[in-house]
Amino acid sequence: MPTQAAGVHKTIRSEGEKELSRTVSALFWSALAAGMSMSFSMLAKGLLTFHLPDSSIGYLVASLGYTIGFLIVILARQQLFTENTVTAVLPLMSEPRFSKLLCLLRLWGTVLIGNLLGTAIAAYAIITMPVFDSETHQVFLGIGKHLLENDGGMMFAKGVFAGWLIATMVWLLPAAGQAKIGVILIITYLVAIGGFTHIIVGSTEVLYLVFDGKVSFGVYLLDFVLPVLSGNVVGGTFIFALISHAQIRSDK
Repeated sequence: MPTQAAGVHKTIRSEGEKELSRTVSALFWSALAAGMSMSFSMLAKGLLTFHLPDSSIGYLVASLGYTIGFLIVILARQQLFTENTVTAVLPLMSEPRFSKLLCLLRLWGTVLIGNLLGTAIAAYAIITMPVFDSETHQVFLGIGKHLLENDGGMMFAKGVFAGWLIATMVWLLPAAGQAKIGVILIITYLVAIGGFTHIIVGSTEVLYLVFDGKVSFGVYLLDFVLPVLSGNVVGGTFIFALISHAQIRSDK
């Protein structure tokens, strides 16, 4: 119903207003924590892959590990970049002003830098601390290598789908109530089995390769960050958020 959609829109917009008013320091530390927390997606998926047979069933079960980082970050209310492609954009769409655009760019920049720095810290810690044996290490490397098999166009296109799905999850959560965990699991599991590319989860996987000397930092930036970040923003903001906002404006 239009009134229900408008209610969800208002709730998300209010959350976005709060995020836009937060200090840079608060945003950064929350984003840093989120980047580190998202590393558990790679860890969980890698550990499940290590203990499961190399089969379609094994892949489907191991992909459940991908959801762990999202569960931690969202339930702990840490700052994740792809969530803000919807939440913080709606206030700007509702009241287009240059001041709000600057606040949005400040939020996006702070959260993205914090997230990526957090993934770098986590990836370096995992690869240097004596926690996992060499066989598990090879599984972690395999995840990153598989991700880099996508060319730039595929990285971007899969990033669009990931951005759309994460934006859909953000839209669904206010009305989910006690089913919030289920919504997070279903949406992020779909991202995992679809092989869709997410800028923060994938950064842990590719930076793991960088710190092991398998690929250069330039490969990480040009072959992964640039196309995937663009795809996530396009899917989450310029498609989902715009369409959802247009629906509400049309109802009014």
